[in-house]
Amino acid sequence: MVELSPDEIVFWKWGFVSINETIVFTWAVMALLVFLAWFTTRRLSVEPPISHWQNLFETLIGYMDSQIQGIAQMSPDRYLPFSGTLFLFISVANLLDIVPGYRTPTSSLSTTTALAICVFFAVPIYGVAQAGIAGYLRHYAEPSILMLPFHIIGEFSRTIALAVRLFGNMMSESMLIAILLTIAPLFLPVLLELLGLLIGQVQAYIFAVLATVYIVSASSNDRKIVKDSEGGT
Repeated sequence: MVELSPDEIVFWKWGFVSINETIVFTWAVMALLVFLAWFTTRRLSVEPPISHWQNLFETLIGYMDSQIQGIAQMSPDRYLPFSGTLFLFISVANLLDIVPGYRTPTSSLSTTTALAICVFFAVPIYGVAQAGIAGYLRHYAEPSILMLPFHIIGEFSRTIALAVRLFGNMMSESMLIAILLTIAPLFLPVLLELLGLLIGQVQAYIFAVLATVYIVSASSNDRKIVKDSEGGT
């Protein structure tokens, strides 16, 4: 029997505390990201020769900068640490799916929910930092105080949507590959694995973009940007 979720494999348990594949692989992805950050930045140089790792790192940062700049229409420095970290974590977690025995933590609802909760709290934190408490809370009563409950429901519903969207796409990919492995165990699953890697990167991009849209919207009080971006993704 194929376990579709990494939550199903428990390595250690004591009482109500357990360590499963989701936790182990999440720690592995975080450790890899920390190592790559250290390895890439330990010998930064502004003059040639510049290492290939530094070139790759600068290209990646430049790409994320340009994407955030296009969304925020302002300097991306405020949003890059959070949105960039979200993108890198999800992207690397999904890319490692080609490693035998590994299953991406994003195929677990607990991981995607945790990421969505981070976005949920980041939105008011960035909003209050930019507009102040009164300025941030004011949008909940726009255009009328009668809209207050709908705005609150919207905050929770989009958090749930973020978690379920990423989880659903990654779980459906794992399920499809598992089924095809039992039916046609040769070339077709390999092609689907490559397609799965592409889907994983697209999902990382969408999650990071939507998180940035929500944060920028809360910071600028421009609610239209959320509707436009959600419609496009």
